[in-house]
Amino acid sequence: MHFAKYHGLGNDYIVIEPGEFDGEPATGQIVRICHRNYGVGSDGILYGPLSAKDADFGLRIFNPDGSEAEKSGNGLRIFSRYLWDKGMVQEEPFTISTIGGLVRSRVFDGGKQVTVEMGKVSFNSRVIPIVGPEREVINENISIAGGQLTFCAATIGNPHCVVICDTISEEETRRLGPLIENDVRFPNRTNVQFLQIIDRENIRIEIWERGAGYTLASGSSSCAAAAVAHKLGLCGSRITVHMPGGQMEVSVAEDFSIKMTGPVINVCSGEVSDEAFLH
Repeated sequence: MHFAKYHGLGNDYIVIEPGEFDGEPATGQIVRICHRNYGVGSDGILYGPLSAKDADFGLRIFNPDGSEAEKSGNGLRIFSRYLWDKGMVQEEPFTISTIGGLVRSRVFDGGKQVTVEMGKVSFNSRVIPIVGPEREVINENISIAGGQLTFCAATIGNPHCVVICDTISEEETRRLGPLIENDVRFPNRTNVQFLQIIDRENIRIEIWERGAGYTLASGSSSCAAAAVAHKLGLCGSRITVHMPGGQMEVSVAEDFSIKMTGPVINVCSGEVSDEAFLH
């Protein structure tokens, strides 16, 4: 089984084309390939390119636990770079269809940078989804591990819970992230971002990714956190998102359409042996 591996600010994905599987990828195969001891190791699998009625390319995204993600910002940038490397796209914009919606992507700087128009952020509880009456989920309280946190919920095709904090840390993210991810108010689970405001143009986030765990960087998390910071009036429309893996540039339009730009690095390519799946 041939694969190609890339990372975007330390958030790594494996691209596998559909012809490499006998039918659709099975949960056990996904888990084994993503395992960092028994497989290649990654934060997920990008399964494509697929045919799509409404876009130039189709893409499915799988988390390391075998669940399917609606959308991934870093995954989309990595997939865009893969298409560039394969000669399937040039510098002109192209479209990618995911189960979380359609995006427009552009690769530039010799493949090293990718801009993705991610779609519109919604704070509507029915769209995210989050339990309770229909509302914009802004500055609500959640009781976790004996404490109270203030959060905003949003979706950009996949669900996010943005927790506003004075200070953030990897330790607290690892401790509280899985509890928030699986809280009953999020019927589809949720991605979690702990957000610290630096100034009007800069924010810092720590990320717990649904189905993947602690993550060095996330494109959709960057978009959600930037949208919340702008919604609350804490930042302007152009925001640099600082993460443990590096920086992402995000712009927020008046209608909360989001555009993000960040780097992609080609790590390696190779073959997964059949023997890897036997034990």
